[in-house]
This record gives sequence, C-alpha cells and structure tokens, in this order.
Amino acid sequence: MYSASDLRKGLKIEIDGAPYVITDFNFVKPGKGAAIYTCKLKNLATGATMTRAYRNNDKVDQPQLTEKRLHYSYCNGADYVFLDENFEEIVIAGDVMGDSKRFMVENISVDVLFHNGRPIEVTLPNFVEKAIVYTEPGVRGDTATNVLKPAKVEGGYELQVPLFINQGDTIKIDTRTGEYVDRVSVRK
Repeated sequence: MYSASDLRKGLKIEIDGAPYVITDFNFVKPGKGAAIYTCKLKNLATGATMTRAYRNNDKVDQPQLTEKRLHYSYCNGADYVFLDENFEEIVIAGDVMGDSKRFMVENISVDVLFHNGRPIEVTLPNFVEKAIVYTEPGVRGDTATNVLKPAKVEGGYELQVPLFINQGDTIKIDTRTGEYVDRVSVRK
C-alpha cells in the first residue's frame, strides 16, 4: 500500500482492481489546507486515461504485477502463442498484442507484463528485421535525397523505404515508431 507522498511519475498503482501507471504528476501546497497530489493516470489494460487528486493521508493500492520474458512461437488465429523458460505455452489474445503484432517474427523474445496472472502488455525489442515482400523498383536517375516509396514486409505491414530498397531485401524496423531504420541485407 502506498501513501500519497509516495506517488511519482512512472509509479504503477491499482484503482478498483485495475492497474494504472502515473504519466504526469503535480504537487500543490496551498497556503492553507492540506497538500494535493494530482496525477494523470493511464490504465495498463485498456489504455484509457484519467486524472485523480489525492490528499496527504490517502492510501493507494499496489498492483500485483509480474514481468516475464517469453519467446514467440506461432500465431493461432487471433491468438499468439509464446513459450516461457520452462517451455510451457502461454496464449495471448490479439487485442492485448495491439500494434505489436505487426512486428512479430519467429523466436523473438518479448517482455510480457502480467496483472494477477493475466497478460496486459507486450513489449517488443526496439528493432526487428523483416524481409521486403513487395515494393516498386526505384526510378533510375531519381537521386533526390530523402525520396521514399511504399513497401510491404512479411506479415503485411506497409511502410515507407528509400528508393534503393528492393523486393527481397531485409530491413531493420523501429518497433516504437514503425519506421524504416536500415538495410540489413540485399537479396541474392
């Protein structure tokens, strides 16, 4: 159990059985009266946000959160199957995966946050490598800097890549932004 004076940005708390993270924090001590701790909160399970104010003597619950490193195995319809260190299968629903499912590659290691034994958040590595499935060839002579063209990578995700990238090349993608970072290898 936390007291209001323990609150700070990045702290994870529980309100009405749901886990929240404090995204913004403000402390106000008026001339008269008790101090007020105002927090902007983000629900870790749903992504919804809200603002709450606490007084000095208020208590806040501490959530039962655990984090595990899992390895992606395969996709089973809308669900994603992972293996833990004991090779036990853990199934995570597609809606929990969110945008992360666009960047899933076989045997990728991810960090999964569990609340009371239920997965609520999947964190990918910052970069993944994927092969280009389809892109138009670059126009010869078009050498202007920062000219981009659309490309589709394995798994169906579409992004903008430089003109010199061709079908079959492997590229590095930033999973936080979904943008092209670098060419890893050229098709043979």
